[in-house]
Amino acid sequence: MSGMWVIGYGSLIFKPPPLYQYRVTGTLKGYIRRFWQSSSDHRGTPESPGRVVTLMSLKDLKSHSRFHNDLCTYELNPKLGESNVATDSVADLPASALANDIHDVQHKIDTLQEDDLKVWGVAYYVAPEHVDEMKAYLDVREQDGYTLHKVKFHVHSIPEDAKRIMREIPRDEAGDLFIESFIYIGTIDNESFVGPESVEDTAAIIKSSHGPSGPNFEYLNELTKAVRALDPDCRSRDFYLEDLVALATP
Repeated sequence: MSGMWVIGYGSLIFKPPPLYQYRVTGTLKGYIRRFWQSSSDHRGTPESPGRVVTLMSLKDLKSHSRFHNDLCTYELNPKLGESNVATDSVADLPASALANDIHDVQHKIDTLQEDDLKVWGVAYYVAPEHVDEMKAYLDVREQDGYTLHKVKFHVHSIPEDAKRIMREIPRDEAGDLFIESFIYIGTIDNESFVGPESVEDTAAIIKSSHGPSGPNFEYLNELTKAVRALDPDCRSRDFYLEDLVALATP
């Protein structure tokens, strides 16, 4: 049996799994991250579900126009790349700063490539002797609508103690290291998917929800801080998450 990589884009970033040997940071291309997965087992209850993150693929985003407004607010908003915007949360900006100047939204979305959408996260290496235990652990942790999907994780930073194992990792056409492994995603056709949901509505639910794993806001706040810390140059900053924190802070 060989070792395995566990890829995390949500709570696994700030609450690592047990028994891992190394952690590297990087990105998943062709996805966006949203709090559009209902949680009745960890950050909410069956009577009052909370919200946790899932990923949406480029294919789904292109195929379903109901997600396009949200894309234009964040990933396709040219204002987010300007220096006067990059220091503040989108939630704190005047309405004029959020105006999207894309004249042909459908064309812009149709021409999106995987490199245009990136979700920052982490990957944990698990030694062969712990693989079965790790799989059993994740099957319990990642319930309530999540299913396994094979993805590529593009590595950006490698700690010194992980360089030996990284020699076995392949490179893509651009020469960048990537890990191909399975990841848990709540797809748009699972019963717990609630998107699209406005950032205001999601924040209100997170603010009031609590489950067996703790307050829903704790999950959001810890994830937002952890994502921002993934890259020293702030490339990992997620304005969607920061908006939720600003709106959901008790």
